[in-house]
Amino acid sequence: MPHAIRIHAHGGPEVMQWDAVELPAPARGEALIRQSAIGLNFIDVYERTGLYPGALPMGLGREAAGVAEAVGPGAGGLRVGDRVAYASGQPGAYAEQRVLPADRLVKIPEGVSDRLAAAAMLKGMTAQFLLRRTFRVRKGTSVLIHAAAGGVGLIAAQWARHLGATVIGVVGSDAKAAVARAHGCHEVLVLGRDDIPARVRALTGGQGADVVYDSVGKDTFAASLDSLRPLGMMVSYGNASGPVPPFQPLELARRGSLFLTRPTLFHYIARRADLLRSARELFEVIGRGAVRIEIGQTYALRDVAQAHRDLEARRTVGSTVLLP
Repeated sequence: MPHAIRIHAHGGPEVMQWDAVELPAPARGEALIRQSAIGLNFIDVYERTGLYPGALPMGLGREAAGVAEAVGPGAGGLRVGDRVAYASGQPGAYAEQRVLPADRLVKIPEGVSDRLAAAAMLKGMTAQFLLRRTFRVRKGTSVLIHAAAGGVGLIAAQWARHLGATVIGVVGSDAKAAVARAHGCHEVLVLGRDDIPARVRALTGGQGADVVYDSVGKDTFAASLDSLRPLGMMVSYGNASGPVPPFQPLELARRGSLFLTRPTLFHYIARRADLLRSARELFEVIGRGAVRIEIGQTYALRDVAQAHRDLEARRTVGSTVLLP
């Protein structure tokens, strides 16, 4: 019987359990996937702690790669033996096997390993919608990226530079600053040491950034707003330090009629056509060498509690992959 990591109560890393699970045969439009690599993301922490609550018991994890072991009728051309990857709107990727709708699966291109695909799907397609759809980055755009040495940050920084943007990264240490510089950032600031808004304005001729991508949340929100030019765009897409406290919309006007959005990947890939387009663009920039996916660390799936501790303590660099 296959196993999966599940939680029966919200809390710290210790609430994750290694449970035996019984899976049904794939129904019409579904496929059974034997998973070989699983991506770790901060959304997994949010769901474990209950910041994003769900019905218990529940699985965790949103992205993985593997091989189709069984396919139901009407699976849209998917065949047994196909290598596939996904970023799912429903948690449950921390598992040896999983049954999923076939229309949520993407075939992995030749030359892309399962581990790379698992590390890239959610984080890479997040970078795609942030840079290409939420705010369309182009040559000459000034971009500020928080957590620039993290999984999304490293991908977004490289991609933004490939698009011709001026890329300013924010990281938590000098060691991470070196990583960010090696992956597309023109300038790197250290949180807690540098005056982020003042430095951003100095680096942009006094104007401020055109767009800020902030996955940190509470600890950086005000500084992010203060780093923008008038009419700039604040993209808050994560809460690594906790949720942003309530604030008055008038603050946006006071800072120059700013725009604020709080997007999520799963709205951007809800349609099959958008999912395929996002994955295609991601694998294209990887194939051209414009974006390198850095797997900074791997853990056995059964050791996922330690992976969560390291992620929350900001001890990880790049993407983390769990191995069933």
